Amino acid sequence: MKHVLIVHAHPEPQSFTSSMRFEATREFEAAGCEVRVSDLYAKHFNPVASADDFSFRTRPDYLVYALEQRHAHEQHSLAPDIAEEVENVVWADLVVFNFPVFWFSVPAIMKGWIDRVLLSGLFYGGLRFYDRGGLVGKTAWVTLTLGGRPHMFGPHGIHGELQGMLSHLLRGTLGYVGFRVLKPFVGFHVPYISQEERRRVMQDLREAVRHVDTRDALSFPSLDHFDEKLYPLGIITDA
Repeated sequence: MKHVLIVHAHPEPQSFTSSMRFEATREFEAAGCEVRVSDLYAKHFNPVASADDFSFRTRPDYLVYALEQRHAHEQHSLAPDIAEEVENVVWADLVVFNFPVFWFSVPAIMKGWIDRVLLSGLFYGGLRFYDRGGLVGKTAWVTLTLGGRPHMFGPHGIHGELQGMLSHLLRGTLGYVGFRVLKPFVGFHVPYISQEERRRVMQDLREAVRHVDTRDALSFPSLDHFDEKLYPLGIITDA
C-alpha cells in the first residue's frame, strides 16, 4: 500500500486522537508510503450536502443529490473541496478514518465528508456495491478512540458488539462502496487512562500500522451469491 490517505476528524489538534494521526503518518512514511492527510477540522471542511455542491445542475427545480453527484463528476462541476477529496480517494490504496466516537458514530464533520465525497455513480450505484463497488481493490481502516472500557463491548457488554455499533460505517458505508475493510483499531477509555496506558495504546497503534498488510479484514456479502433481484441463490421465493 504505497498511497495512504488519512481522513482525520478531531476538533483539538493536541488530542490523543490527533496524536494517533501523527504517529500513523510517521510509521507509514517510515515504511516508504506516500501519505496525504485530510484534517477536516483544520480545513474547515463543510459537512452539509446541498445544492451549492454543484456549479451546474441538470435539474435546477428539484434537487436529487445522488443524481446531481453523477452528473457533476462527469461534467467537472463539483465544488472544489469535494473534487479535492475525491481525487485523494481515487489516488489512495489505503484510506484510514481516524476519529473519536461521538454518540456511537463518527463526528458530524466526517459524516458530511462521507455524504459529499463518496459519489454516486463513481463509487457506487445500481448493483455496484460490496464486491462490485467502485472502490474494489482499495482498503479502508478505521482507527478510533472512545471513552468506554473494553468490557463494555462484546456479546454480553452493556453496549453490545463494537462492530455492530459501527455497522453503519464499516458495512453500510465502507464495505458498501467496495473497500476491503480492516478490523478497526480501538483506543479504549482514552480520556481517563494514565500516561503509561496511553503510551501502550500508541505503541499498539505503531505495531498495527507496521503490520497493516496482514491485518484481518471483515467479511461482507458477495453479489455472486444473489440473483439479479438480490434474492439469495438457492432459496425458493414466491416473488
